[in-house]
Amino acid sequence: MKGVWGCVGWCLWRILAPMKKCPDCDCDLDPRNIGPVEVDECGKCGGIWFEKDELRQAKDATDADLQWMDFEIWKHEDQFKSVESPHQCPACAKPFVGIQYGKTGVEVDYCTSCGGTWLDKGKFESIIDHLEEELSGRSFSDYVKDSVGEAKEIIAGSESVMSEWKDFATMLRMMQYRLFVEKPKLLATLAGIQSTVQ
Repeated sequence: MKGVWGCVGWCLWRILAPMKKCPDCDCDLDPRNIGPVEVDECGKCGGIWFEKDELRQAKDATDADLQWMDFEIWKHEDQFKSVESPHQCPACAKPFVGIQYGKTGVEVDYCTSCGGTWLDKGKFESIIDHLEEELSGRSFSDYVKDSVGEAKEIIAGSESVMSEWKDFATMLRMMQYRLFVEKPKLLATLAGIQSTVQ
């Protein structure tokens, strides 16, 4: 019975809660799914509102190889410029901080109050493209360095242990691919050994 009331309560909340408004054109935001993540999108301008942690979840759902990579807007302070944004958060009506992130060409509006992120049309795809380019440009030694940090995150990371473990396993798989790309003779040697063992 609890499940039914929980569903009824959620449905009532969705009906009675005030609609979030687009910070750009003041239209109602409509629910949209990116994988299993429900975000809010403006039907007019195509901007997307991500509540706290939804940007990471949507990125992870879009490309499994990127799960271990973080697009952390505060991680490299030397790579971003914060500017005052004329827009307000659709969730809490506080002013956004506009952040231009490094060489990515991505500008996000971030709410320091609720942790939500507003992306203009096409910016989510730009983030995914940037991370994929960064992934393909990494060397084997980059992966070795990253593996230490990922191993630490299994114990002390902000996500669940299972999520951090999946990130670590994905990173190790990508490190293996990079090793074989950089050392094709090693791959041929291992394939030869495997065929003689069978």
